[in-house]
Formats: sequence, C-alpha cells, structure tokens
Amino acid sequence: MSNLGLFVTASTIWGSTWYAITFQFGAVAPEVSVAYRFALAAALLAAWCRATGRSLTFSPRQHVGIAAQGALLFGLNYVGVYWAEQYVASGLVAVLFSTIVFLNPLGAHLFFGTPLTARALAGATLGVGGVALLFLPELIAARDGGDAARGIAYGLGATALASGGNLLAMRNQAAGIPIFPGTAWGMAYGAVVAGVAALLHGVDWAIDGRPSYVLSLVYLAVFGSIAAFGAYLTLIQRIGAGPASYVGVATPVVAMVLSTALEGYRWTALAAAGVVLALAGNVMVLRSGRRRPPEVLRND
Repeated sequence: MSNLGLFVTASTIWGSTWYAITFQFGAVAPEVSVAYRFALAAALLAAWCRATGRSLTFSPRQHVGIAAQGALLFGLNYVGVYWAEQYVASGLVAVLFSTIVFLNPLGAHLFFGTPLTARALAGATLGVGGVALLFLPELIAARDGGDAARGIAYGLGATALASGGNLLAMRNQAAGIPIFPGTAWGMAYGAVVAGVAALLHGVDWAIDGRPSYVLSLVYLAVFGSIAAFGAYLTLIQRIGAGPASYVGVATPVVAMVLSTALEGYRWTALAAAGVVLALAGNVMVLRSGRRRPPEVLRND
C-alpha cells in the first residue's frame, strides 16, 4: 500500500470508530463492551504475532510496564470515551480527544525533558480555544451540571489517561519492548482493567446478539484496534512519526462528517470556527515537533 493509502486507511477507520462506538450502547454496559473489544483484539493480535514468529514472552519487569500502559491506553481511557459518547455527539468527542496532541508534548517535557517550543505553546493555546468555541453551548449548559458536563468531563479524563498511556508506551519502546507483541499484551491487560471497572461499578455482564452490536464490536476490534494501528505504524516506519501524526488532524474531520450525516449534528458559525481553530492548533503543534517528535499511539 502507498503512503497515501496508509494515511487514508488509518484516518478513515479511526474517524469512523467514534460513530461505531455508538452501536455498543444498550444492553451491554460500556465497561463490558470495552472488555469484550480488547479481549478480542488481544487474542487476534497475539495469534498474528505467533503466526509471524514474533515472541510474546516478556520478563516480569517488562510486564509491569506493559500492564501500566494497557491499563491507561486500552482500559480506563476507553471506558471514559464510551461514557463520554453517551452524553455528547461522537464527532464532538473526537475533536475533544484531539487535544491529546497538546498533552503529549507537555507530558514528554515533564517526564522526558523534551523541549517545548513557542510554536507548540501557541498551537496548544489556539487548539484549546477552538475546542472551547466548539463546545460553547455544552460549556454554558455544563454550568448547571447535567449530561453536557458529564460528557465533557469523561472526554477530558479519557484524553488525559490516553496521554499517560502514550508516555508509558514511549518508555516501553525505549526499553526495547517490540510494538506488536507489547500491544497484544497491553490490550489484554486493558480488557482485564475494563472488566475490573465493570465489577466495581456493579454492572451486569450481558451479551447483545443484535447484528448492529456484534458487527460494530468486530469492526472496532479488528479494524479500529488492529488494522488501522498497523497502517499507522507502517506509515511511521516509512515517513517518520512527525508527518504520520497528521492522521490526528484528519481523524476528527472524518468523525465530524459522519456525526453530521448520521447523528444529525447541526453546525453553527461558532462550531465551524472552533473546528478550524482546533485543527490549526494541531497542525502548529505537530509542525513544531517534526525534529524530535514523541512517539504517539493513537486512541481511536
């Protein structure tokens, strides 16, 4: 596949997963759906690693790092995303989640000493301002609490957890843990953590046999959690993490288009301006990090 094909594949699949998540709601609790999704993805990815001769054996010390990464990046993070999408349109959550582009450089600066540039700070300011404009009606409604406040809080919490997972992924990669076997184990640990969250929350372990639920689960596990991730990693190997990270700019665009067409999202001038500013901020941050870009594991 060409570089353009890899870019389009990752952007389109991840942009669509935000809407696909909405088919997971109903008879099955969000925590349980997350556990199902990553248990299936982990099993399939582990089978692929075995088939291609990749070792899945790690030391106890390495498993600690992988488990921490999986708990944040594939477990608690996705539980927060699923909760957020019950209260806020999927496209809006995707744009909100794009602020991870700002959190990753900040976290890399705090924990790894990676320098922050003036362009990155300006881009972060621009992007956050854009997200605030996009969510202005929800932010106004959030003053009185309710669904809007919960959706925004869950979305921001999920973004912070995913950023922490990315930082742990950087540490694991620096320690020599191979990406695909480590990800298979990380997804397994994430499924366990989501399962524990379900037990603590006291939800039922239901099974939904509707075609919409089963097909969306398979799509999220096979395509959203494995195929798009593989395309993105291949793109990183070919052109570098900096240019490949522009997938993060295209993904919320695809999500907003689908939300408009399929969820009936209604645009306003402020919302359009907010999306433009948020994406412009993303571009500025990514361009500022092209010389020393942190490795970013996507979260869609």
